[in-house]
Amino acid sequence: MKFFISLILGASLFFIGCGKKETVEETAKSNDKLTIKLSMVFKPSELVTQEIEKVTERINKRSKGTIDIQVFHSGQLPVYKDSLEQVVSGSDWIAVEDPSYVGDYIPDFAALVGPMLYNSYEEYEAMIDTDYVKGLKKQAEEKGIKIIALDYLFGFRNLITNKKIENPNDLKGLKIRVPNSQLWMKTLDAMGANPSPISFTETYAAIQQGVVDGLEGSIATMYGTKIYEVTKNMSVTKHFLGTAGVYISPKLWEKMSVKQQQIVMEEFQNGAIENNKELRKIDKEYKDKLEKEGVVFNEVDSEAFNDSTANVFNQFPTWTPGVHKTLMNELKKIREK
Repeated sequence: MKFFISLILGASLFFIGCGKKETVEETAKSNDKLTIKLSMVFKPSELVTQEIEKVTERINKRSKGTIDIQVFHSGQLPVYKDSLEQVVSGSDWIAVEDPSYVGDYIPDFAALVGPMLYNSYEEYEAMIDTDYVKGLKKQAEEKGIKIIALDYLFGFRNLITNKKIENPNDLKGLKIRVPNSQLWMKTLDAMGANPSPISFTETYAAIQQGVVDGLEGSIATMYGTKIYEVTKNMSVTKHFLGTAGVYISPKLWEKMSVKQQQIVMEEFQNGAIENNKELRKIDKEYKDKLEKEGVVFNEVDSEAFNDSTANVFNQFPTWTPGVHKTLMNELKKIREK
């Protein structure tokens, strides 16, 4: 009997000891200072930058200085593809980028932000919470990219021209400035335009001189760059939704204690909510200001543009065949709720 009691006490002490060891390890993680570089292309004047800076300040405060995220905006450090490479390599690094760059590792992430999918911010916010996207996120983590957020929105992109555009036929013969991206060029070509990938800094003068007939961009772009001085119409195509995600290496994530992970996850996700809340206000504010400057907004035949751009999803061999149908089925379920 004494032997049995001793055995139970010994086992209890063993498990208590193991628990204490794990607590010590967690405490050690929590006390180790992590200095992390965060890189993004957005400028200080842009909403995403302002919200991300608020997030990092809150993380620093809540973690009592054990996590120091240093924000580098305006492309001061590597951005786009190069930034994601830093994440995948396991660096102490956070990338804030368009989800299409995750498409270099999991191709269907590029399709997720493909043309003519979303009618509202709410639809995209619901989409990234689906089991389908959760599956994509799991695949990304297996490739070395842990996704903290996918929904730092910065607005729908529309057509900005002097001519009122209502359907694809209205774009025939028009030269539209686009970023130097295959997805953008294929999309605008499918919409009926002649895409012209010139530098954005040259766009104002190019419109003024008739080199191009317009561009595509957001309400914030039109207002912030004063493009409204040389072109006065915005056709609300919503052909792309501008969004950025927050990405971190699983190796870096594992350096954090559970408490630190919770702080980082909560603050970045709350930051996205605040960003999108403010974006809705800015959209209305800038639209009012643009209308006072003489800009006219017009609706378009969305179904016609949807039909014209559907084949774009078949022009990227690495995308899963039928991915457009998959996305539209998910959106159908979202819209029926």
